[in-house]
Amino acid sequence: METLLLPFSPRYIVLTICAVVTALLIGIGIFDHNHKVWEVLLIPVVIFGALTLLGIRDLLQKNHAVLRNYPISAHIRFLLEEIRPEMRQYFFESEKDGMPFSRDTRALVYQRAKMQLDKRPFGTQEDVYREGYEWMHHSVAPKALSSAEFRVTIGGPDCPKPYSASVFNISAMSFGALSPNSVRALNSGAKKGGFAHDTGEGGVSPYHRENSGDIIWEIGSGYFGCRNRDGSFNPEEFARVAADDQIKMVELKISQGAKPGHGGVLPAAKVSEEISKIRGVAMGEDCISPATHRAFSTPLQMMAFVAEMRRLSGGKPAGFKMCIGHPWEFLAICKAMLESGIYPDFIVVDGNEGGTGAAPLEFMDHLGMPMREGVNFVHNALIGINARDRIKIGAAGKIATAFDMARAMAIGADWCNSARGFMFALGCIQSLSCHTDRCPTGVTTQDPTRARALVVPLKTERVYMYHHATLHALSELLAAAGLEHPQQLRPIHFSKRTSSTEVMSFAKLYPSLRPGELIEGTQDPRFRDAWAMARADSFQPVG
Repeated sequence: METLLLPFSPRYIVLTICAVVTALLIGIGIFDHNHKVWEVLLIPVVIFGALTLLGIRDLLQKNHAVLRNYPISAHIRFLLEEIRPEMRQYFFESEKDGMPFSRDTRALVYQRAKMQLDKRPFGTQEDVYREGYEWMHHSVAPKALSSAEFRVTIGGPDCPKPYSASVFNISAMSFGALSPNSVRALNSGAKKGGFAHDTGEGGVSPYHRENSGDIIWEIGSGYFGCRNRDGSFNPEEFARVAADDQIKMVELKISQGAKPGHGGVLPAAKVSEEISKIRGVAMGEDCISPATHRAFSTPLQMMAFVAEMRRLSGGKPAGFKMCIGHPWEFLAICKAMLESGIYPDFIVVDGNEGGTGAAPLEFMDHLGMPMREGVNFVHNALIGINARDRIKIGAAGKIATAFDMARAMAIGADWCNSARGFMFALGCIQSLSCHTDRCPTGVTTQDPTRARALVVPLKTERVYMYHHATLHALSELLAAAGLEHPQQLRPIHFSKRTSSTEVMSFAKLYPSLRPGELIEGTQDPRFRDAWAMARADSFQPVG
């Protein structure tokens, strides 16, 4: 009996209704001798017949269990799942809880990029008594707003061509991940605003060159744009490209915050003629970005490679970008600096909260040190080897507002890079579809019909305005704190609530080493054991 009633159960009732209605409609049409009723019934027969066939297919297919048990009706689940991100973002997300960036932060970037009113009414929506709330201290003797540009000179004693950089620049994003129009607008905005544009590891494309904005050329493990046919580093090609006056600094990518230790492959089918030319890879072959570098394998060799990059570029600032992983590995690099006498001009610290076009979930969520801890670790390590005055530190990882910048600079950064902040300025709506090539705003796509949505002259202005307005907001914060330049920021200017009744200064949360303390022998538990494990001739720990 149960088997006979199964077609009328909630699981199968939709299919049963569609089948019965289809049969009834066909029967009515058959017994209509004038055949005029088909003029009315044809469309309903097609609709219900198609649904019946869909239900039969659902019953027989083997990929989705829910469709086998709920033919036809289970498709509603897939539809709702498809539109869930949009429903959540537009109807259920509060101003503060959106991820990776809250609606409030996204709106702030949009407003500043469009030079619209970026003020908020009625008071903060932050719970200032929640654990983790952070604030900046103000002064009873605030300064007048500074009219000076906030810039930092990058280039140590061994660098004959130092670069005066803005304290706020465009972080590494490759052409290929970004559309041609995105690259054009970002570089044009950087040109107008006098700030730098990091190419990402995908190489220097024609779109980077069109508007002559300052470029930081990033070299990854694939050596795109300066490689031999076998994928090894080509020093002659590197020197040729780096000689371009538009390239102001050269940066060696060791790891990326969102997926440290993870290589990548662009399948041969996606290697277009344009990408082949830009990256120096052959058509019809996979474009491989290995997890490790072939040009060096030890800290000492890495420092020698950085020195070679500086020499080949004609004396431009040379440094590296990394997300901090094993502490002893970065300290091994520090020991290599001391042993070789070779120092990079800058280090960009990428946090695991940083963005990417696509990465495994485990890598994004649980691998690598967050930016703030990473910046402070590098800052203190350089102090500990007496090298902090000659090496500048850049911070990258979820930076979008002036407060984000001030906080990072207080704990050790000399300048900040932002990727997704500038993507919002271009029009990104955080649809989280970067990896699908179906970006709805034309920012992260190679589909020309989608990329055309991004109008370069308009977005150039918005990139420029976002940078300008953010630095103006930073100037206001500094003035309120009684400061004149972000280089004056220190941990004592910030506090964090560690419980509902306890507050700690950043000075206690991020204590500083003494100059030369690592060389002398530190007892600081953050560094003591890792320093003892580090060795200049290998990334492997001692013992």
